[in-house]
Amino acid sequence: MLTLESFEQASEIVKQVTQETKLIKSSYFSELTGNRVYFKPENMQRTGAYKVRGAYYKISTLTDEERSRGLIAASAGNHAQGVAYAAQKYGVKAVIVMPTTTPLIKVERTRDYGAEVILYGDVYDQACAHAQELAQEKGYTFIHPFDDLAVATGQGTIAMEIIQELPLVEYILVPVGGGGLAAGVSTLAKLLNPHIQVIGVEPAGAACLKASLAKGEVVTIPSVNTIADGTAVQTPGEKIFPYLQENLDGIITVEDDELIEAFLDMVENHKMIVENSGLLTVAALRHMDVKNKKIVSILSGGNMDVITMSSVVQHGLIQRDRIFTVSVLIPDKPGELVRVASIIAENQGNVIKLDHNQFVTTNRNAAVELKITLETFGTEHKNQIVRALEDSGCRPKVIRASL
Repeated sequence: MLTLESFEQASEIVKQVTQETKLIKSSYFSELTGNRVYFKPENMQRTGAYKVRGAYYKISTLTDEERSRGLIAASAGNHAQGVAYAAQKYGVKAVIVMPTTTPLIKVERTRDYGAEVILYGDVYDQACAHAQELAQEKGYTFIHPFDDLAVATGQGTIAMEIIQELPLVEYILVPVGGGGLAAGVSTLAKLLNPHIQVIGVEPAGAACLKASLAKGEVVTIPSVNTIADGTAVQTPGEKIFPYLQENLDGIITVEDDELIEAFLDMVENHKMIVENSGLLTVAALRHMDVKNKKIVSILSGGNMDVITMSSVVQHGLIQRDRIFTVSVLIPDKPGELVRVASIIAENQGNVIKLDHNQFVTTNRNAAVELKITLETFGTEHKNQIVRALEDSGCRPKVIRASL
């Protein structure tokens, strides 16, 4: 059972491995949404995510014999690091099965904590099935990432800290993958103050909990497709599902494009790196149809590899028209390239890349093509530059930017 007594016990135990993640007031999102918005920055934990809470508390409840057999877990990354770190603290063996799609930084950091890593399957569910097979075969003690009441209790300690720091909180937004964090946070929040609204946030491409709540029972969605790898789960937890049904006040689903925008918002306005799953609650702030409310968004993790980061930044800048590519046709004669460059300079555009194609037509005197990739201040600035090129007779055509 998820009880107040167990949550209180867990809150004391997890302090042994967590560091304080005090709420951060967001002036930017408060002004944007008309609410008082705070972030719970679990991306700042030692393992880069909240998962160490549930893993450590679960392991603390095991017997010496259960721990001595060795621990095994399946994870897309954050639970893996939590279990590996907790096992290291207890001095026991840890084996982690991770999907082959797991970002390299999560794999390497899991190994750094002394765990044996096995890459298996394309999604978490396949990795989990393999981990359970190994547990039976070799006698390991299986630590489920979400469908375990002790794990959910450990994760729920986040709610205790939020309410202690902001007693009058009105909404808590919590990311949802399999539902362990949401079950723990929503249950404890309701135990402490039944008036707090707890909203789960899922990626639209992996909305297994929304489908399950709609049907009134746990269902498996056919596939998952999202950049939020930490919440790419096909089936929510059976054991925790009744708690989610009882205590969650709603579900918001977020598209991948919204996560890209949220990443830029956090980097530019808060100088914080938050992984895509952790950004779910940031993106959900734009979906909240309330005003003048105290809202806490849980930033569940920050384990993001630099290649993914680079890709998200690039796509985000393109999405916001901060980078765009325009194709123009000009006569093939001296001075034309300088003329186009001057128009762009006069309108404060910054050229990033230029491609000059003389062979776009067989009549080079009629036209050659320039593909120009530009950096701008946003959509209004982009439109200003395009209009200036049109007025000069360059016949501009905006095309998909590529860096």
